[in-house]
Amino acid sequence: MTSFKIIGGTPLRGAVRIGGAKNASFKLMIAAACGTGESRLLNMSNIGDVDVTYKTLEAIGIKCSRPGDNTVYIVGNGLSTDTIPHFTGEKTRAATLFAGLLLNKKGRAIIPLPGGCALGDRPIERHLEGFRAMGATVLCTDLGIEMEAKDGLHGATYRFEKKSHTGTEALIIAAVLAKGQSIIENAGLEPEIDDLISFFNQMGAQVKRDGEKIIIDGVKNLHGSTHYVMSDRNEAVSYATMAIATKGDVIIEGASPTYLKAFLDELDKIGGRYEASEYGIRFWYDKPLVSTDITTSPEPGFMTDWQPLWTTMMTQAQGISTVVEAVTQHRLAFTTQLTQMGAKIEYFDPKPQNPEDFYEFNFPETVSYPHAAHITGPTPFVGRHLTVPDLRGGATLVMAAILAKGESIIDNVELIDRGYERFDERLQNLSANITRI
Repeated sequence: MTSFKIIGGTPLRGAVRIGGAKNASFKLMIAAACGTGESRLLNMSNIGDVDVTYKTLEAIGIKCSRPGDNTVYIVGNGLSTDTIPHFTGEKTRAATLFAGLLLNKKGRAIIPLPGGCALGDRPIERHLEGFRAMGATVLCTDLGIEMEAKDGLHGATYRFEKKSHTGTEALIIAAVLAKGQSIIENAGLEPEIDDLISFFNQMGAQVKRDGEKIIIDGVKNLHGSTHYVMSDRNEAVSYATMAIATKGDVIIEGASPTYLKAFLDELDKIGGRYEASEYGIRFWYDKPLVSTDITTSPEPGFMTDWQPLWTTMMTQAQGISTVVEAVTQHRLAFTTQLTQMGAKIEYFDPKPQNPEDFYEFNFPETVSYPHAAHITGPTPFVGRHLTVPDLRGGATLVMAAILAKGESIIDNVELIDRGYERFDERLQNLSANITRI
């Protein structure tokens, strides 16, 4: 097990260059495997989810290489099996994204149940219903999820009951080589999805977006292409909130205000300062932060991935802030450790009028978790021994430890490595006292 040792109390200052988006990179790798010939993906972060996808593609016969810094080359021919290895399901939620690749090229797919962060129920039945609509038979067995489409997939119209970022991408990957036209309704609006669409179209696919509808005309073959991965907006928000919470001043090279509008709008309300330029965005602390209320929602709303970072920053604001988590079922898990460090956080039931419509996860729940909290600030933190619960929760515990008085040890940082490249080294360069042990 790998841990971080952090001595808190230092404002973050300097500049950091963010990498390619985690939530785009590994999906683009799977897209590249759908083609024939070589695709070249640039601005790829060296993170855990990319490594797992790289190893998975190699395990199923796809030739992969890393011929340069933050570059991955993938040769789509050579698929040798219809079975995704078990380790993929243990390490990532990307498992169902391989289904379209295998069904179109092998007529069969055996997919392990997806893993990744423990954030409550992460239902994949919406993905599976889409595959069924496209002609696949789907069975859940001891091996995992077994799917079959002997003659390949065919076009279909499928409407997501609730928006699904990964589900939308899974069906796009399935539809680009399917026979006929597919229409995805109530599709996700995330820019990472549009990055995937852009790459597929460069490969010869016919995919277009019409608002919340995505229309795909299947083609017989795709060719290789070169693509520069969009910047990681979650990484940008991580460094931005840390800069402001620690009363620091950080330039984030490569950050795009286009991808961060909902975050920047809320930052205006609390008094956080920023300045966008062609190099990226500078974030800094100017005056005491004021409390505010946020509710997470799908794109173009305030992202669920930003919520833990925002919540931790608001422990340093004046007054009582409110956070309602409406997208992910168990993303307030990290707050129990914040309270051990001194945070004043109280859970409450937001009691929406129509919870089935209000929440993006399945409701009623099989297990009930807190979905809203009041945060009273500003509160000083004291160093503690902590354990990373999930990727974004891990980044937020690092922020709390940098804010805290004294020493903190944070265990299970492998989960942080899933989405952040050299997180400790980059924070060291910003003056944080952090060591990997």
